[in-house]
Amino acid sequence: MKKLSRILCLVLVLAMAMSLVAVQAAAENQHFDKLTLEFVPSKDADVIIAGTANLPELVKAEMAKLGYDIDEVDITVGTSYDATGEAMSAGTIDIGWLPGGTYALYSDDTEVILTATRNGLSNDSTNPADWNGEANATQKNGPQVTYYRSLIYATPSEYGKTLAAKVNAGEELTWEDLDQATWAVQKTSSSAGYIYPTLWLMDKFDKKISDLSNVVPLDSGYGTAFSYAAAEQVDIIVCYADGRNDYEASWILPVDQKDETGKQGMGRSESIWNELNVIGVTDGIYNDTVAISKESQYYTPELIEALQNCFINIISSEEGKEIFSVYSHAGYAVAKDSDYDGARAALAVVAG
Repeated sequence: MKKLSRILCLVLVLAMAMSLVAVQAAAENQHFDKLTLEFVPSKDADVIIAGTANLPELVKAEMAKLGYDIDEVDITVGTSYDATGEAMSAGTIDIGWLPGGTYALYSDDTEVILTATRNGLSNDSTNPADWNGEANATQKNGPQVTYYRSLIYATPSEYGKTLAAKVNAGEELTWEDLDQATWAVQKTSSSAGYIYPTLWLMDKFDKKISDLSNVVPLDSGYGTAFSYAAAEQVDIIVCYADGRNDYEASWILPVDQKDETGKQGMGRSESIWNELNVIGVTDGIYNDTVAISKESQYYTPELIEALQNCFINIISSEEGKEIFSVYSHAGYAVAKDSDYDGARAALAVVAG
C-alpha cells in the first residue's frame, strides 16, 4: 500500500510538472526575426530618420508586452510615395505610413489599421488671404481633428508676388493667371501635393494640374518644394496647411546651416509667413494611415490587433508624441478600409 501511495505521489508530481511546463510554453512570446516600417518622404528623409531613431526600441518593448518578441525593427524612408506603396504591395515592407490618396491607390495589396489624429490649426479659413502675413501665422493648437487641408502657395518669385498681391487685395484669380505660373507638385498619389489641389482646380476652373502649361513634378518630397520656392525657381508650390510651420526656421537660415531638426537653411531674409502667400485652400483631406502589407507575415487578425495597440500605446506616451510629431500625428484611432472611400473617389476623379 505504501509503495502504491509513493507511485501515486510520483505520478501526481510528474503531472504537475508537465502542467507547469505547458503553462510556461503557452506563456512564451511568439518570435519574429524582423519588422520593417517605412515612411513616405512628406518630410526630408534625414529629418524623419532622426526623429524616429528611438521608435524601434519602443516597438520591440510594446510588442513584447503584447506577446511578440521581435529581434529587429527596421525603419526606412521611401524614395517616393509610390515607392513605398509598391514595396508594400511586393511584401518587402510590412508597415507603411501612407497618405489617404496613396493608400487608396494601393489598397488592393495593403490594409489600413490606424488613422492619424492631429492637432488642428488655429486657422481653418477657406479664404486664402486669411492665411497670409505674420499676424496670421498658424499655430498647431486647435482641437484634435481627423482631416487637414492642402494649400496652394505663391512663392516670392516675381510672378508669385503678382499672384499673391491679387489674392491679398481680394481679387479672384483666373485660369490664365494660374496657367502662366510654374508649379512644383508632388507625385500623383499625394493627397496634399497633387490630388486635392487638382480637385481645387476642377472645382474653380474645370481644369486639372495636368492641364497646366508649366509643371515641375518632384520625387523627393516637400523639402524640395520649399527650397525651389526659396530659390524663386517656381511660382507656385502645393503642400499641407502647416507646411510653413515646419520650414519657418530653415527658411531664414543661411544655406550652409541647418535648423534643429536637420533641415537645410534656405537663405531668405524675410519671414516665411510674409514671403510664401496662400492663394488657394482645398477641401479637407482625411488623415494619413498606418497600413499593413497583405503579403506580410504579420497580416493576421491577432497580429493586426497587437500592432494597433502597440502604436496607440506608443503615441500615448510623451516620447511617442515627440517621435510622431515629425508627421504632425498626435494620436491614432483604429480604422477601416471604407474610411478611405472618399479618397478613392477623389483619386478616380483626378485620374479620369
